Amino acid sequence: MFAKDGSMISSCSSRATRASSDSVLLSTNIKCQILPSASVKIFSYDNLRLATRRFRANTMTGEGGFGCVCKGWIDENTFSPCKPGTGIPVAVKRFNPESLQEHQEWLAEINHLGHLSHPNLVKLFGYCLEDEHRLLVYEFLPRGSLESHLFKRGSGQPLAWNLRMKVALGAAKALAYLHSANIIIRDVKSSNILLDSDYTAKLTGFGLATNGPVGEETHVSTGVMGTYGYAAPEYIATGRLTQKCDIYGFGVLLLELLSGRRVIDKTRPEGEQHLVDWARPYLKHKHKIRCVIDASLGGLYSFSAAQNIAALALECLCTSSKKRPTMDSVVSVLEGVQEDEEPEAEKHQESGKRVTASASRNKGKSRWNIFGGGRS
Repeated sequence: MFAKDGSMISSCSSRATRASSDSVLLSTNIKCQILPSASVKIFSYDNLRLATRRFRANTMTGEGGFGCVCKGWIDENTFSPCKPGTGIPVAVKRFNPESLQEHQEWLAEINHLGHLSHPNLVKLFGYCLEDEHRLLVYEFLPRGSLESHLFKRGSGQPLAWNLRMKVALGAAKALAYLHSANIIIRDVKSSNILLDSDYTAKLTGFGLATNGPVGEETHVSTGVMGTYGYAAPEYIATGRLTQKCDIYGFGVLLLELLSGRRVIDKTRPEGEQHLVDWARPYLKHKHKIRCVIDASLGGLYSFSAAQNIAALALECLCTSSKKRPTMDSVVSVLEGVQEDEEPEAEKHQESGKRVTASASRNKGKSRWNIFGGGRS
């Protein structure tokens, strides 16, 4: 109840004023932590609500422990919200305001991605910081994540071999660029590889990114963070972070592309649940590599290229971090694989056409897609 002299009202008003003041001070303090960038715009929360139609469920394209991602539309020149189908599409990522870790990752995304530009990195348009709201605005990638194409196929066709190699090369170029800037992303994984309409790979997920060692330093000592299965064993054991930790994660990514299997899959028989442990013995023997290759490809791949990828994956996954290649070396190998594959791809395409034509003449039989080898 309110006192007749209005003291309760005064107390409430005082608390509200203090809360508002604290919020302003907090926002000011956070803004001081954000490195200024001419390419990063500050969005208002109201404009992002309008751009995403109030974050409706039918605009949601992803969600996780961090919060959710919604598709929105903004004007290409003014960045103001506009009607769906007009302007340019964007991905608006909302962070959990109650998590300190999520706030730190939001800040890391701005301070790293906001100062980088590369064809194989997702573009950050800007951010929102209002009261408890923490949002990021990225370019929208229409084909979603590599993870969804490899493991959540549903009725869709499996990702064709030539596209897998294109994605691998794009991701490798992104990592090579980051390493040249002395940045370790620390979270290389298939869900952090997004695909444009033409399957151009774009690396995202900079929440755990950090600067690498400088001068005579050999490593950065940090708390162990990342995704189980992708983290390098020496990093897990010691907390010592180097660029070679990213290269281990890329080796895991190569295995996923090669096999079509998740890095950890508890639904598989015991002994096959951990991809690296299961695949490593097969990769060491030329004639056993086929045991690892994704069966859904239907044989439509270059075996010589698969051998090269298997050898590269093994090198990246070497238990001795010093023996792992640099990302520049990885890019060179993948470029060579792609160049060697061009005549093979033509041969497989013609072979696929013959299989398709033959199958289509037989009613009741499955027809093979010439690019993916999957049944349609």
